[in-house]
Amino acid sequence: MTILDQPILFGLIAIFVYFLGIASAFDAIMKARTSQGAIAWAVVLITLPYLALPLYWFFGQRKFHGYTLARRSGDREVRSLADNLTQYVLNLEGVLPGDRAAIEAVERLAKYPFTGQNKVELLIDGRATFNKIFDGIEDAQDYILIQFYIVRSDSIGRALQERLIRKAKAGVRVFFLYDEIGSRQISGSYVAALRDAGIAVSSFKTTKSRRSRSQLNFRNHRKIVVVDGRVAYVGGHNVGDEYLGCHTKFGPWRDTHVRIEGPAVQGVQLSYLEDWYWATHTVPDLQYLPEPAPGGDKKVLVLPSGPADDFETYNLFVVQAILAASQRLWIVSPYFVPDTSVMAALKLAALRGVDVRIMLPKNSDNLLVDLATYSYFKSLDRVGIKIYRYQAGFLHQKVLLIDEDVATVGTANMDNRSFRLNFEITIIILDRLFTKEVERMLETDFARSYQIDMAELEQRPFYFKVAVQTARLLAPVL
Repeated sequence: MTILDQPILFGLIAIFVYFLGIASAFDAIMKARTSQGAIAWAVVLITLPYLALPLYWFFGQRKFHGYTLARRSGDREVRSLADNLTQYVLNLEGVLPGDRAAIEAVERLAKYPFTGQNKVELLIDGRATFNKIFDGIEDAQDYILIQFYIVRSDSIGRALQERLIRKAKAGVRVFFLYDEIGSRQISGSYVAALRDAGIAVSSFKTTKSRRSRSQLNFRNHRKIVVVDGRVAYVGGHNVGDEYLGCHTKFGPWRDTHVRIEGPAVQGVQLSYLEDWYWATHTVPDLQYLPEPAPGGDKKVLVLPSGPADDFETYNLFVVQAILAASQRLWIVSPYFVPDTSVMAALKLAALRGVDVRIMLPKNSDNLLVDLATYSYFKSLDRVGIKIYRYQAGFLHQKVLLIDEDVATVGTANMDNRSFRLNFEITIIILDRLFTKEVERMLETDFARSYQIDMAELEQRPFYFKVAVQTARLLAPVL
């Protein structure tokens, strides 16, 4: 006898499930960070509770529990780091459009100061990036910190593994952190070989505690390498052959990284330590004294962001950056699903006469996100914002260019996941020469792109338009 043969029991279970759906919808309304997200969850929880309840329990969490406490505990063991950084704080009055209060707001978001006496090198595409990272690994004398969202056991993954094992056998301490969801294809033998060489290896352990078992939807999307507390590498590249342009579907992989020397490296290192402490509850004995880079003249701020923050750090930074722009705002991201605050700020920037351009890949690796992206084009086009599609491969870089003074390179995309669900890190550089270098890089990319023709989009078939608007409804939870 099955449950279907017992109508009373079946009815009671159905009523109970619908009650849970209504209760969960109420929970979404009370706790969701955005009204769009609350509405999307509430509607589907009430109308389709059998499908929506497990999705909400695993993907509807808004806060990453436990990490904040771990971060504060870990910071007590390295609390002198922030104090040491303050000696490199500069008077940045007038560097950014706006007043000093805008700069202080970004520093409060980051919980780190802008620092001077840094060197920043722009690394374009995979081979240049990994050549530099491998050079840094070879130069390591004391320790290496490695963190990637995706680590594959392919040729570039093995090349990294071999170098780390060689350095570990030479007496260099190596700490290896990866996201268990992003790196789900990493082989057990790959990890075992690292551990056998004496390398400290850990996944980020998103769901390590009972309370955090439903935190599966959160990701640690950071890509960080730190060598001896003196050099750091941050950007869009993961460890996989596709990042060298070896993807059979997308072809050349367009990405950007930066190499940093100077006091800002300590900000990158502290971001790593916070994640390492969450995963292992240990704080390694590292080099915590900020060292000026010889000849360094770049002003840099390290902006970690994530779902454990008190505020929606990266979202607030993006809004502030858009509002600060007075001449130019170029945005490059593989995924573009902004919320209402970012959309409003973009429109206001365009209405102020700012040259707003958005560069996206022609071919996306996420169909649902790509469809949702189309839904924003008409609204942006009306205020004169130019949208480009990069067509010389897959565009994966995450770069902002603001006026003549400010550029950012990091791991965060322009979407809800990076705004609210992912642990990310962004490097903000205040320097005209570096900004000019980023400008030349992006002008080359624009030359390999085409501008969206809104008239052509209007001629798309009806089913495409329906798919776009349907995907837009899911934008708050993408």
